[in-house]
Amino acid sequence: MILSLRVVKLTLPSHPRMPMQRILIVEDEEVIRHSLLKLLDRNGYEAEAAANIQDATQRFSLENYSLIISDLRLPGAPGTDLIKLAGDVPVLIMTSYASLRSAVDTMKLGAVDYIPKPFDQKELISSIKRILSAQNTVKEFHSPTHASRGMIGNSTPMKEVFNIIHKVAPTDATVLIHGETGTGKELAAKAIHNESHRAQAPIICVNCAAIPDTLIEAELFGHEKGAFTGAHESRTGLVAAADGGTLFLDEIGELPLEAQARLLRVLQEGEVRPIGSVKSRKVDVRLVTATHRNLQKLCREGRFREDLYYRINVVNLNIPPLRERGKDILEIAEYLLEKYSQRMGRHSLVLAPDAIQAITTYAWPGNIREMENSIQRAVILCDENQAISHDLLGIDLTLVEIDEDQDTEFTASESTRKPLDKDTPEGLSLEDYFTRFVLENQHAMSETELAKKLGISRKCLWERRQKLGIPRTKSA
Repeated sequence: MILSLRVVKLTLPSHPRMPMQRILIVEDEEVIRHSLLKLLDRNGYEAEAAANIQDATQRFSLENYSLIISDLRLPGAPGTDLIKLAGDVPVLIMTSYASLRSAVDTMKLGAVDYIPKPFDQKELISSIKRILSAQNTVKEFHSPTHASRGMIGNSTPMKEVFNIIHKVAPTDATVLIHGETGTGKELAAKAIHNESHRAQAPIICVNCAAIPDTLIEAELFGHEKGAFTGAHESRTGLVAAADGGTLFLDEIGELPLEAQARLLRVLQEGEVRPIGSVKSRKVDVRLVTATHRNLQKLCREGRFREDLYYRINVVNLNIPPLRERGKDILEIAEYLLEKYSQRMGRHSLVLAPDAIQAITTYAWPGNIREMENSIQRAVILCDENQAISHDLLGIDLTLVEIDEDQDTEFTASESTRKPLDKDTPEGLSLEDYFTRFVLENQHAMSETELAKKLGISRKCLWERRQKLGIPRTKSA
């Protein structure tokens, strides 16, 4: 018998090597072009170069690159023309005519960033790494969907926020959002809801500070007819209304202890019992909360339940204040300017250089909400064909930033405020008048009455108390 042996050559699959990230340089000065090629090669990038836009488009396919670095001033066409030609490929603009105006213009045209010449090599490499990293981690958060939700920003702190939202949204984990007043905590909560599997169900948003302590339990958990004076009919609470969806409790640190105990039962047992009822109802609610307060400190003081704190603090999300968001400040200002210009039928409004400088140097203690008010005011007061100046924004750069200590509750002493001299009411600022009115009337009026007299909502009154350090007395 003849045996036939067949030799089979086995080819083991090899692990593919990660391709080098390709960068295209468009620079007309040969010395700088050569220097950039060497710098990028030393740092592990595959780089090619062209002298101008025509040279770049004829010799290379722009879509094959991870990043394009271009000089602003080029022979023929400016480097910003590459922004449209490159499509989704980010364009980093270099300019030897570094100024605030040119930087803003390049960013408005769609440049991912700009860097002045002569550039610092470490700064350039750092910018390149950040841009390329952003392309892979938070690209989805700059889609039109997220822009419509107000989630604007490309700064490092906001990228971290977007990344956490992207990871936690598909889960049912409770989220605790920290952030100063006006930073957009409710927007973040809505982004979490809209990215979750509950997006088709409702999201119910409640500001715990805006509802009187005597009504908060009935509002949240509902009540039966006759459960208390004034309960003429049964009412479904907001927790039950959010069944299948998301319940967002803003300023949860203001929730009374009795309501905290009821909320804890909702989280532990998945059921809610209206006031005056002997029956509980099963609910499926995803809880997202927010606060500017130090809840751990409130726990130590006995003003917040420790077991509830650990229940809501599964994922912690910190929204950075506007002053820590770098170039996002201008991007948000331009977005708000366009928004209110369209709403009021005003066209071709732009920010003057002094307004841009004011916007980028002001501390914005009221964050995005304060900026929105300033931009809206400026659009209203601006004349036709007039650039919006610093004066129209109504922000005072000489004011010392208010230190809103996140670890304390209203601790500002009377010595930090101007004296309330009844004989000299003239010259009071709006903040002085507000402080004077509240301190003189809060013992005789409820919070609702104070807000009505001032022509503002209870929520606005509470926020102004926070900002100015006016303690809320028990009698109020």
